[in-house]
Amino acid sequence: MRIALTGEALIDFTASEAGTLAFLGHEGGSPLNTAVACARLGVHTGFLTQLSTDLFGERLMAFLARNGVDTSFILRSNAPSTLAFVERTPQTNRYAFYTSGSADATWAPEPLPQLPADCRFLHFGSISLLQEPASTHIAELVTANAGRCVIVFDPNVRPSLISDMADYRERVANWMTLADLVKLSDEDAELLAPGQPVDALAADCLKAGARAVIVTRGGAGATLWRTGHAPLTVAAPRVTVVDTIGAGDTFTAGLSVSLLAHGVEHPAQLGDLSDEAWTEVMRFAATAAALNCTREGADPPTLQAVHTALAQEHNEAVASRP
Repeated sequence: MRIALTGEALIDFTASEAGTLAFLGHEGGSPLNTAVACARLGVHTGFLTQLSTDLFGERLMAFLARNGVDTSFILRSNAPSTLAFVERTPQTNRYAFYTSGSADATWAPEPLPQLPADCRFLHFGSISLLQEPASTHIAELVTANAGRCVIVFDPNVRPSLISDMADYRERVANWMTLADLVKLSDEDAELLAPGQPVDALAADCLKAGARAVIVTRGGAGATLWRTGHAPLTVAAPRVTVVDTIGAGDTFTAGLSVSLLAHGVEHPAQLGDLSDEAWTEVMRFAATAAALNCTREGADPPTLQAVHTALAQEHNEAVASRP
């Protein structure tokens, strides 16, 4: 196991048409989407959570196994599965979550799982951090592996679940201190620091201990900040967008997969990686996310699909030169 993820796994019920009550179910949850994306991108990936034994939990378990995700650390419970209802709008997606007392929200492993020795990346974040006792045990797992694994934090802010945003921002600041690599969307950044320039928020993340901070802007690309380096921006590939669900999760997966491919296995190496290598890492992640957007629902691409798209982009760039 090279990459491990912890957090929620749920069923996304997506509105078939805005304003209607017709919904189609998909396996989802930010950590689950990222785990599936990592596995499809060719890296042995494990998922640490608790799934229900209800019909939704069985579907989630089968979906993870079918996509090659290591499920050996998953606990089972007769508590219900988390459900999310999603309505697409032209600008973004609106969510309604049903999480209280769910299997993943009550994840409380005893003893705390020990990750395999070859695990190099551990991801955490999203709505699992809003639920107890899961939030406490996730923080304990991350703390236990700090310094040994590259800790990746994606808050994936969902304001509909947050009753006290000021308190939540303080909690995010604490979680930031555990992270080596922070990935935010521009929407996350605006919710966490309204009216504040993104580069100022990135600087705060770096002061908290992160070695690299990346903010994604959808079709406008992504920017990397590191201490002692100028910001580095990559463009997003141009694609026909069908759906943006899972794009950010696929981007996060692409980062870890490509960083591993560039030899990054310890936190300090995030700061040492050259600008050229970081550009390749972010282009890989952006291409994977863009391919996800060409299909409905969270449907991350394979490694071969990303390599093919990157090669095509390179050939087109060469052909357009005078």
